[in-house]
This record gives sequence, structure tokens and C-alpha cells, in this order.
Amino acid sequence: MVNKQGQTRLAQYFDSNLTADERRQLEGTIVRRCIARGADECAFVEHREYTVIYRRYASLYFVVGCEGEENELAMLEFVHGVVETLDRHFGNVCELDIMMHLDKVYCMLEEMVMCGNVVETNKQIVIAEASKAIDVQRDGGFPK
Repeated sequence: MVNKQGQTRLAQYFDSNLTADERRQLEGTIVRRCIARGADECAFVEHREYTVIYRRYASLYFVVGCEGEENELAMLEFVHGVVETLDRHFGNVCELDIMMHLDKVYCMLEEMVMCGNVVETNKQIVIAEASKAIDVQRDGGFPK
């Protein structure tokens, strides 16, 4: 998740072959390309061996990079599902919600994606399970 100025608000990588510097460079290049594109242009960008899918919601860009033969429309639908889930939890999610509740957002994404694969798309289940995980963390790691 990136704001309109290109500042990363949340990033998660599943490719362990990249160093931190390579990730920063790759992220900067991709974000600049996405931000520079007009609203009437396609939401898919090819970059090296990656297909980048992005969507702008209010002041945030949601960007997903895929390798290989991933279904671009399914990834675009996934991005929309992430935004709907965050909207349902926060009530019209904004950049400040993400910055102030980064742990909750990460928990929700971890419920939706495992090892780079989408595993859950049901918004109610994602929010319920992420809330349980946050409660466990807050209680010192012991479930009730």
C-alpha cells in the first residue's frame, strides 16, 4: 500500500531471493510507474518478470506483483476484496487507519494470503480471525 506521494505504508514480500536494497529499488520503480499512469490507462504493468496489478482507492494505491501465469483479473478482484475487508473493519479505510493500526492490517492480510497464495476471501472470517490474533497478542500470547 502506497500513498499518492509514493510513500510505502505497508509492504509484504513472498520472494526471498531479493535483498532489502533490491526490494527497495524494485518497489520505488514500480510505484513511480503506477503513480505516473493516468486513470484511463490499464491497471496492469509488466516489469521485468513481474506483472504488476494496482488500483487506486482515494489517496492509496494498492499494488500486487505476480510472477508467472497468475490471473491478473483475479488479483485485481483480490485487491478489491482487501479494500472491502479494510472498509468493513475500519469504516471507510484511509491512510491514517493503516498507519495507526498496522498490526491489524498485517493480521488481516496474513489471514488472506499465505506463502504468496490467496487462501481466504470471506471478509467476515478474515476480520474475525484477525481480531482473535490481535487479542492473543495483546494478552501476551495466551489464548483465552
